[in-house]
Amino acid sequence: MKLRGIVSYPITPFAGGRVDEVLLGRLVEDMVGAGVHAIAPLGSTGVLPYLSDEEREQVAEVVVKRVAGRVPTLVGVSSLTTEQTVRHAKYAEKVGASAVMIIPMSYWKLGDAEILGHFDAVAKAISIPIAVYNNPATGGLDLSPDILSRLLRIPNVTMVKESTGDVNRMHRLVQLCGEDVAFYNGSNPLALAAFVAGASGWCTAAPHVIPRLNVELYEAIERGELAAARRSFYRQLPFLQFIVAHGLPRAISAALELMGTQVGPLRAPLQPLGPERVAELRQILVDLAILPAA
Repeated sequence: MKLRGIVSYPITPFAGGRVDEVLLGRLVEDMVGAGVHAIAPLGSTGVLPYLSDEEREQVAEVVVKRVAGRVPTLVGVSSLTTEQTVRHAKYAEKVGASAVMIIPMSYWKLGDAEILGHFDAVAKAISIPIAVYNNPATGGLDLSPDILSRLLRIPNVTMVKESTGDVNRMHRLVQLCGEDVAFYNGSNPLALAAFVAGASGWCTAAPHVIPRLNVELYEAIERGELAAARRSFYRQLPFLQFIVAHGLPRAISAALELMGTQVGPLRAPLQPLGPERVAELRQILVDLAILPAA
């Protein structure tokens, strides 16, 4: 399986301290209805590290069932230990996920042999594809293009999500693995450059707010209309820069609240955006014609 297009990451909403299954389903439905090409629960926006094992399984099942095969589902299964990662990968496969995504998480820095062994163990435990997620800012490990190319030799490991914000890494990966390598941009402000570099897709939480602009950018790239792609990208760039600068769960929850959807309090120690940042975000949404001018 090779995902293409806009891969949307839903936030995990809460009500009364529990996962709000109804609202989660509605958010997913809105994204699918807006034309995104895949849904990826349990990413950074979905506050994966702040959920219990049971909540993670709950979110995976709710999302996969709600999508109902209309688009692929890419479920985050990362855990500190290989044993727990295998557990969540097997559960994702059981409930019908199209693929899983793994960022190697570690208190101690892992060596290449440990990283390769981690992914190999998961690959042997499931039959669906695996995406490697490289995001040293959150996972604490930086996977070089060389180690990524070695991971892609493991059966089932077929995709790479690169979130360092360095497009040269994507070029290097293509050099090592060939033009058919499936790599995905995870750095929102790099979306246009990544597509031009040959990215198969863009993994983003932005479709909570601007799904049509996100899809418009991808479709312009697919048609080879770079000028149209540039116009679409630069229109949405202030929003993309904002959500990265202030943390995806904080920024997306604030944007949804401004639009009239309460996704519940963030899990402590995460806190909501302050009033000045909310005012800044409101103006960005006004400029995008998402909200009316005051």
